[in-house]
Amino acid sequence: MNIKWGFIGAGYVASKALAPAVHAASNSSLAAVASRDHKRAAALAPEKVYERYEDLIADPAIDAVYINLANSQHCQWTIAALTAGKHVLCEKPLAINHQQAKEMADAATRSGQLLIEATWTRWHPRFRRAIELVSRGDIGDLISIESAFTFTADLTDNFRSAQSLGGGSLLDVGTYQLQLWRALIHPWINPTFLKIDQVLNSTGADLSTEISAEVQLANTLLKLSALSSIVTPEKQFAKITGTKSIIEFTKGAAFTSWKESSSLQIGDHTEVFPATDAYQLMIEAVSAKISGEDTWVLPIQESLDVAFLLDAASAISAPLI
Repeated sequence: MNIKWGFIGAGYVASKALAPAVHAASNSSLAAVASRDHKRAAALAPEKVYERYEDLIADPAIDAVYINLANSQHCQWTIAALTAGKHVLCEKPLAINHQQAKEMADAATRSGQLLIEATWTRWHPRFRRAIELVSRGDIGDLISIESAFTFTADLTDNFRSAQSLGGGSLLDVGTYQLQLWRALIHPWINPTFLKIDQVLNSTGADLSTEISAEVQLANTLLKLSALSSIVTPEKQFAKITGTKSIIEFTKGAAFTSWKESSSLQIGDHTEVFPATDAYQLMIEAVSAKISGEDTWVLPIQESLDVAFLLDAASAISAPLI
């Protein structure tokens, strides 16, 4: 079955990654793009271009909608698409807070449609291999998960710099790291935050956030740390320590390895993963799920759990700069 996709928004990720992924996918096609910028929408090579989001949602030919808007708009347009009977793949973060994420999940339940957060790295073979190694006990009981995702963003006229638009480093790059926590801790237990250091701008958006947390597992006290920033030099790092061994994300960006070879260092040996497009893997998996196939997609409960953690971290006050 060929799933016909409609995109709301034609921003950077939609144009550079998601549209090519849909065009390359074996079970998908790009039926329409809705954007106020007709030229940008047409550049994604859809069958149709709409100026109004409502018109795309109302198109009976469209099976699934991908939301590629500012974080503050995710909730409104996700619920609108779900209510219209469309499945939704919403760009990460799912919402700007847990309350909105829950409203979106409830709308999906009422409509009977799928709602999936587009945390594409969860489909990457290296990421999934790390989860497999931890879940079957290859590195023993978890002792620590350490990570960082930082880069220097151009914040001029950028939604990342505005708290009201869902800006800040936590919602932008912190979500990748909290997804790692959620994927590895099983059964899931909400961590306790020990310390959160933030630098906020005048709008209240966090430019940098450093988190220390812990969670009591069956046999160990798991220590957690994550650094997020949109104003410091680029760095991606992930290290998972167990009682028997250590996993490190080595070659290739730890959270955004895309179309490049990557590797895992597992104790004293290395596993290498060929270049892959995890965006395409995500689109194919979601399309297959919509078609009724028994394939893994990111469970909405995991996205809700991450939204809860993001809320908890964002609740800590910090000095404005």
